[in-house]
Amino acid sequence: MTIARIIEPLALALDTSLASHRRAALMLALATLALLLPGLFSLQPMDRDEPRFAQATKQMIETGDYVAIRFQDEARNKKPVGIYLMQAGVVRTAEALGLPQARTTIWVYRLVSLLGAVSAVLLTYWTALVFLTRRNAFLAALLFGSTILIGVEARLAKTDAVVLATIMAAMGALARFYLAPDKERGWKLPFIFWTALGIGLLVKGPITPMVPFFAGLVLAVKDRGAQWLGALRLLPGLTWALLIVVPWFVLIMIATQGAFLTESVGNDMLGKVGAGQENHGAPPGTYLLAFWATAWPMAPFAALAAPFAWSARREKAVAFFLAWIVPFWLVFEAVPTKLPHYVLPAYPAIAILIMLAFERGALVANKLWARVLLRLVPLLALVLVAAGSGLWVWSGKLPGTAAFAVLPFLLWLSLHLLRDIGTEKTETSVLAAIALAFCAYVFVFSGIMTSGPFEAWRMSPRLADAARHALAPQTSCTSSSAATVGFNEPSLVFLAGTDLLMTSGEEAARFVQSAPCRVAFVDARGEVAFKSALKDTTAIALASRVQGLNLNGGRKLDIGVYVLKVPQP
Repeated sequence: MTIARIIEPLALALDTSLASHRRAALMLALATLALLLPGLFSLQPMDRDEPRFAQATKQMIETGDYVAIRFQDEARNKKPVGIYLMQAGVVRTAEALGLPQARTTIWVYRLVSLLGAVSAVLLTYWTALVFLTRRNAFLAALLFGSTILIGVEARLAKTDAVVLATIMAAMGALARFYLAPDKERGWKLPFIFWTALGIGLLVKGPITPMVPFFAGLVLAVKDRGAQWLGALRLLPGLTWALLIVVPWFVLIMIATQGAFLTESVGNDMLGKVGAGQENHGAPPGTYLLAFWATAWPMAPFAALAAPFAWSARREKAVAFFLAWIVPFWLVFEAVPTKLPHYVLPAYPAIAILIMLAFERGALVANKLWARVLLRLVPLLALVLVAAGSGLWVWSGKLPGTAAFAVLPFLLWLSLHLLRDIGTEKTETSVLAAIALAFCAYVFVFSGIMTSGPFEAWRMSPRLADAARHALAPQTSCTSSSAATVGFNEPSLVFLAGTDLLMTSGEEAARFVQSAPCRVAFVDARGEVAFKSALKDTTAIALASRVQGLNLNGGRKLDIGVYVLKVPQP
């Protein structure tokens, strides 16, 4: 059986989906959700950035202060308030609908990122329609939606998926201004463009404006002019964008006495430019190497489209995408601090450029070097299977039922792709790659990372559960508080409570014996000091031990959960 026969149902579904733009958008949203939902509801809070964002949002809800951003007692003046307000709105809605423990349910916070990712994919389709037929615009958007990086960002409660949606809205409008300036003289596209910039500024500062600014600048230099920018309605548009941002900015500057600007621009943004921040430094070229993994399964198709992009670089359509991708990418290659998601805004442009090459007949996949490249698609899937299986063997614990359900088809499709990819129509290869990505994400996110093989890394949820069980006999406890020694990850703050005390063994001993309804998490390295500081060792009970690995760094942990003994009647 060939790939074409395997993928035939997907091709037929695609034909049905393209009867209208509305139907295409609906089917694209559903397909994107199928790619992004596996694991979203069951993955633990992923240290460290995600629980920092979620905890700051939780504190906003707890205090009613929706201006200042704090993580416990520390001001978090790194990013603007937009993402926190969005998350707070979703959490408050979940509470109003009766969801129990909504404030410590991480997937509720992730719904904002999920919506941002789905919106980014739909806006990729909208942008691609300027350049491609409906069918190829659909495939470009879905190919981008199947990449690992957008899948990861959709499953994390932080800024990047939402920022990407604002960038895609702005670039979709900019593409229409550039390619058809005489047709775009109304207010609709300028409103979309400037609203996207305003929301982007409120979510992550200058990243959203950076992409259209660089693209517009490069295109103006190339064309020796930029009369088409007049359709943007610069003065009223910029005023509108600033009106979205300025009210909160004024309030936060007053609340922090100017410290927000100093920390967000001076320490956070310029700190990343000057040196590798938080041990995330890497040399230029890192993103190009990482692209082969983070852009899977799209990356090999991008390599096939590269010769077309170079040869057609003077054409307006291709020039638009190169002006979008190249300067933005080079800036982040030059910045010492490197994290994979920094170049995510270039990925939708790459996906559209791939399908533009295909539509022009320039994406030739039947040559030997092309078939070798395309075999990276099934090979990486097999690497993921091998890694998941190795973790399964190492842990001695079975993966979830999702892994067993999808594994046969994942292996079957991978082996067929190893044999046939590049010999069938290019569209068939693209659809097969997307189908393989779906299988891989179900296997990894639903089958491995949320089940037994990953249990050793689920320290914070296990500690929070251990604390609840330890305090359950103390029926008078309507609330509790905790201290931790040797394990200070943000996820524990999010799950155990805002007042979690991160301290020494001696202080933890004083903390836990001074009042009921308290729990101390003490790593083995701090237990000697903890026990020596106890006034009465018989009054403190070791309720349980939680052993595992720190998700950051992999350090072994052996944590005792201590509480006051319940007096016997």
